[in-house]
Amino acid sequence: MSMNFINQWSNNAPAQNVKGEDSLKPLENIGGFDVRPGFFRMNGAYVVPGGVSFTISSHGATSCTLLLFHPKANEPYARIPIPENYRIGNTYSILVDGLKIEEFEYAYEIDGSYEPEKGKLFDKNNILLDPYAKAVTGQRQWGERPEGGNDFVYKARVVRSAFDWGCHGQLNHPFEDLVIYEAHVRGFTKDASSNVDGAGTFEGLRQKIPYLKDLGINAVELMPIFEFDEMESHRVVDGEELYNYWGYNTVSFFSPNTSYAFREEHNHEGDELKHLIRELKENGIEVILDVVFNHTAEGNEMGPSFCFKGIDNNIYYMLTPDAHYYNFSGCGNVMNCNHPVVRNFIVDCLRHWAVEYRVDGFRFDLASILGRDQNGAPMNNPPILEALAFDSVLGNMKLIAEAWDAGGLYQVGSFPSWNRWAEWNGRYRDDMRCFLKGDPGMAERAITRITGSSDMYDPASRGYSASVNFLTCHDGFTLYDLYSYNQKHNEKNGWNNTDGDNNGHSWNCGVEGASADPEVEGLRRRLVKNAFAALLCSRGPAMFFAGDEFCNTQFGNNNAYCQDNIISWLDWNRLDEYKEIHDFVRFMIHFRKDHPVLRKDTKPALCGLPMISIHNGEPYRNHTDFNTHLIGIMYAGRNAQDTEDDIVFYAMNSYWEPLSLKLPELPQGLHWKIVANTNCEYRDDLEPQEQTHYSWDQVQMPSRSTVILVAEKDEA
Repeated sequence: MSMNFINQWSNNAPAQNVKGEDSLKPLENIGGFDVRPGFFRMNGAYVVPGGVSFTISSHGATSCTLLLFHPKANEPYARIPIPENYRIGNTYSILVDGLKIEEFEYAYEIDGSYEPEKGKLFDKNNILLDPYAKAVTGQRQWGERPEGGNDFVYKARVVRSAFDWGCHGQLNHPFEDLVIYEAHVRGFTKDASSNVDGAGTFEGLRQKIPYLKDLGINAVELMPIFEFDEMESHRVVDGEELYNYWGYNTVSFFSPNTSYAFREEHNHEGDELKHLIRELKENGIEVILDVVFNHTAEGNEMGPSFCFKGIDNNIYYMLTPDAHYYNFSGCGNVMNCNHPVVRNFIVDCLRHWAVEYRVDGFRFDLASILGRDQNGAPMNNPPILEALAFDSVLGNMKLIAEAWDAGGLYQVGSFPSWNRWAEWNGRYRDDMRCFLKGDPGMAERAITRITGSSDMYDPASRGYSASVNFLTCHDGFTLYDLYSYNQKHNEKNGWNNTDGDNNGHSWNCGVEGASADPEVEGLRRRLVKNAFAALLCSRGPAMFFAGDEFCNTQFGNNNAYCQDNIISWLDWNRLDEYKEIHDFVRFMIHFRKDHPVLRKDTKPALCGLPMISIHNGEPYRNHTDFNTHLIGIMYAGRNAQDTEDDIVFYAMNSYWEPLSLKLPELPQGLHWKIVANTNCEYRDDLEPQEQTHYSWDQVQMPSRSTVILVAEKDEA
């Protein structure tokens, strides 16, 4: 074996078939197949010179058998026991000569002791999916269950990686510059109003890239796209089929969800997703994946055993002293993320998505679970979080934690970070929702949140990249519903409205649900614009849920995890109905880009104004009390080109009556210009300044409205 060949394969990189002197000759025949030991350092299955190498590890296994299936067959056409001398440590590896990848699918049988009281669940009768499978079969069509209602039998396909990324790498937008658009691949275009080919697929989303680019967002955060089981807890409620629609139910961590592909991709699974990612990057849009390492689709003791349970149940899952599953995820099991085996698996997985799919970052669902030890106790320096923070391949990746879990561990502001991890700032969401709807006593918190949440994230050490600011996400009300419903309306979920958050800090503006009253509708639109104005004038990366920019509704459902219908699908007809809102959001995104002082500290303003100053009704009045509803924040620094001072004033009146705002005096040669007023209709042909009661140093702030001003040079 040549040294060049060894180097080629030691990096776990897929390769093409090679003929000639580097071809590996079989050493023996097992069950009619010519075989030899495979490539032990290459987890999963890869095309190699001479055949296909299969590698899998199990600490507790006493034997391992490779199963080969004809495509779509339920029974294997071959069982190849992997010899004991094809095992190094806990790893089995076999190279099978002459296999054509388009002609087979594969799985494993693993035997070992069956001792449930010790958490060992080996059963050689289980067909087990390769944890490193790059493509999964058995669940191609959305919403289809196998004949007879049986559980899925998952098998893997070998994927030939031939996608040409050219020179495409990471975009590496500064974290604080991000405007993140959270979207569900299926729901984004599934409704006919999306007017795309391949509705509900990666291809459908790709066709909406011009819309996203025009809107101005520079990152998309895709809800789970790993292979998942939408049929988990499938049921019918009031004649409507309900699924595990969101996808937080991972079957395979290395495989894209096959039902999200418009066209079948035999042995080239993932190409459609790669085309989507490449085109997003070509348009300056980063891709962040929502990843679920806190649990798997195998569930609890009553759940199926198709992968980790049958490979090393007591390693991959956190088990109680009596070998039951901890449930800090709320989904039946918890992955044992800080065990060395699981830790290596997670790192390998994320490296795969970074290298093979060129993604730019990851959002970790219920990330506090990744900070627990094997007994469920929180750790000070969790090894997996540290490993991800310093991994060489993941070095520039965005790492975003949902810094809580279903077991009550809430770490917003305290998540272990090594200055690498950002957090979904749940306190920003809650405090700002309260202030924006007019709750008393919230002004000081609102100012703190808008200016970067320095009470949780020290700007001197963390900068303005740690707090991912958001008011809405997939979990909870849409932005329009936040101002249309006082209570959640999750009756269609089938749990008698007991599921979902009971404290969403929403306000219906006087009417529960849809209203034909123009005053109610006008107020709701104004509040939506207020929310976007606050979000996009806040320090730190901003995130909002897809469709909020045109007032998409879920009809009051704040936990639409199971709704594969118009409740969760975007209704693109509302883009025309709420064009004013869309245009305002588009304006605010571009305004944020044009004024870096909104996002971060720049060079100090030459005029001497402080970087951030507070003006609550009067210049430099930073006092707040229980009744403060009018806040003013002035940002000052240099523009992106360092050619002139950049001065922006954000003012918000959350009170139900108009209030007067006296503006701070500007240096000589400058004057204030109003660029936005949420009380005014927003159109390109309308000037907000002309629609605002304004004198040179005073603005009459309409009730429940936002006004934004910039400093302009006086005319010569």
